[in-house]
Order: sequence, then C-alpha cells, then structure tokens
Amino acid sequence: MAQPSPTSGPVLPPLSLGVCSWSLQVRSIAELRRLLDRLGINVVQIACGDPHHASWDEGDALPETARISGIIMTGAMLGFPGEDYTTPQTIKVTGGFGNPAWRPERLQRLEWALERTLALGLSDLTLHAGFLPEPDDPERSALLDTLTKAADLAQKSGITLAFETGQETAELLRTTLDELQSPNIKINFDPANMLLYDMGDPIRAVELLGPSIRSVHVKDARRPGTKGRWGEEVPLGDGEVDIRRFIKALKSVGYQGPLVVEREVGDQAGRLREVARGLDFLRECLAG
Repeated sequence: MAQPSPTSGPVLPPLSLGVCSWSLQVRSIAELRRLLDRLGINVVQIACGDPHHASWDEGDALPETARISGIIMTGAMLGFPGEDYTTPQTIKVTGGFGNPAWRPERLQRLEWALERTLALGLSDLTLHAGFLPEPDDPERSALLDTLTKAADLAQKSGITLAFETGQETAELLRTTLDELQSPNIKINFDPANMLLYDMGDPIRAVELLGPSIRSVHVKDARRPGTKGRWGEEVPLGDGEVDIRRFIKALKSVGYQGPLVVEREVGDQAGRLREVARGLDFLRECLAG
C-alpha cells in the first residue's frame, strides 16, 4: 500500500490545545479516542509506536487506524530503546545520538520512524538529539556529523526533525542550530525540561530560540535542590516555569502552533486528572 505524502499538518486555530499520547499511557487508538473525548480535545502528538519503546496494540496497522480515527495529529515522537532516565547522568550516557557506539543503530531506528511518520500522514518528528557538547569539546564534531546525517535522512522524506530542549542551555542549542544550518531541523520547546535539567531560564530561551520553535510541550517543574539531581515535575501552574509568562513569550516571538500538554509522572488516572486540570489552566491563561 502506498504511503500518504507528508503534509504540513492539520489546519488548526492558533495555540490549539492538545496532549501527548504517551502522557495518557494508552496502548490503542480506541483508548486514546476515549480519553481525548473525556478531556474535551481532539489534538494529539502521537508516539511512533516502536515495539521496543512505546508500542501500540495495533502494531503495523497503527498509521491507518490513527488516520481514520478522526484524531488530529500534530506530529510524531521517537524515543530510542535503551534511553535511561533514572538520573541526569544515565540519560547523558544513553540519550539520543550521544553514545558513538549506538549511532549507526539509532540512525536506522530514525529511518524506521521517518517511514512511520510518513505513514501517519505527518511532516514532523520530535526526538532528543542527546547532550550537545560545548564548542571546545573534541567530541562535538562527530556528534554534529551524525545530526547532519539525521537531517539529511529527514529531508529526503520531507520531514522536519524537532529536537527537544532541556539537555543543554538555549545558548548552546542556538549555536548548534546555526552551525548545522539544516533548514529541516527545528525545536520542540519544553520549558519544564530546562528546569528539570537546570539549564537556564525558559522565558529567555523562548526569546533566543523563537524563530526555530516548531512545536511545544507544555509542562511545569521546579529546579533541583542539589546539583546533578533531577528537578521535580509538577502540575501546570505549580512550578517555576511561570506558564502565563511562557505563553506570552511564545506569542511575542510569533508562535502560532499547538500547545501540547505533557505529563510524565503518576499512574494513568492521576495523569488524566492532571492533564485535564492543565488544559483548564491553559484555557484560563489564553483567555486572560
């Protein structure tokens, strides 16, 4: 069966509200449909469904099932098998394309995800690139070569890669994007990640990265109390992001895309409750 051509994405009103499929811990499109109805939204960023990372009961039938479900998908997400978020140190070793020994296999995994993104009829794929070395780090050149290969693979498919923020400062990410000069590499901005990793001010980061922000995860957090440890993810409005200022900052740089809520702690019932609360809070922020 021929795959659909990638599209520029659904036509949505500016700053439409959505949710990440993995935040709801769903295993099927039917379950996703049911929970979206409970939340009163129809917009989702969807996990690719790699059987080794975030599988779907539909398996290879996921793309067709998702396309005919009536759910509006903003983009796909790829997480690599083996990424270990136990501590900031473990994810630095295992995340993205950071480990040189894993780069060939992960580029192959990216090719699979690009095919899946096309099959879903989408044009955007988000992922963590891995911890970016500083400009004077001797390992930087090899990682940037790998990111260039990733960009080239995506460009051949007509896909935009959006790297998630948080594992580096906004200044380092800006420098890296400018150095790569790849038109199809953009940013999936997550303000909470910057606090969880203790990597700077999310509001200042929006101002610096604005032209490259392709998509947004709305999440809240508090910085770690001890250097080298995780910060704490908290419900929207309870953390240090200052969500109201964050939305104003996004508007000021011209961002018009969806605001996709992400929640990564708690059981399914707790996540659903906090996502619902977060959506109500965002509606309040947007109305103000």
